[in-house]
Amino acid sequence: MQAQETLRKVIEHIHPLSEEAANEFFSIWVEHRVKRKEIITSAGEIEKYLYFVTDGVQRIVYQDDQNRESTLVFSYAPSFGGVVDSFFLQKRSAYYFEALTPSVFLRAPFEAVNQCMQKHHCVSEALRLGVMQAFSGLLERMVELQCFTSEEKFRQLLKRSPHILTLVPHKYLANYLGIDPTNFSKLINSVRI
Repeated sequence: MQAQETLRKVIEHIHPLSEEAANEFFSIWVEHRVKRKEIITSAGEIEKYLYFVTDGVQRIVYQDDQNRESTLVFSYAPSFGGVVDSFFLQKRSAYYFEALTPSVFLRAPFEAVNQCMQKHHCVSEALRLGVMQAFSGLLERMVELQCFTSEEKFRQLLKRSPHILTLVPHKYLANYLGIDPTNFSKLINSVRI
């Protein structure tokens, strides 16, 4: 029940819901568990669920036709997860959603979320604002990737998420920052945190 309360607090912080909308919206979420290294959504699939992370760490990763990977996003409690563009647009995902650790979610199916959004403007508004906040964060990340040095990217990551070094294996953090793993190790040892 604590997971439901955490979800409720996160949504209410984004945008308050009417009592009727809240009752309906929070009733559509069901617990879901996955194992470490499990692919939750594969590239080419349409994302069927909106996820709310209650435990564990996941990543969204792009893999090209030469099997090169680029880690785009990490998710961990308490936050939303999944391939959100595929979910809301109901289009095939270009990305994988992978559990890096055993993970627990609350998840809601597209049809139920969509019906709630159509019936209750406040649900639609809360999800719209949540997506806009995520989009704003992605734009900031694009600037970092294109304009910052390796050290600046590393420092910015630690400023934004100081606990990330203990949550995510360093090879994935290096990939996320676009830094060679050896250089990432040097940064950890040389940058004062």
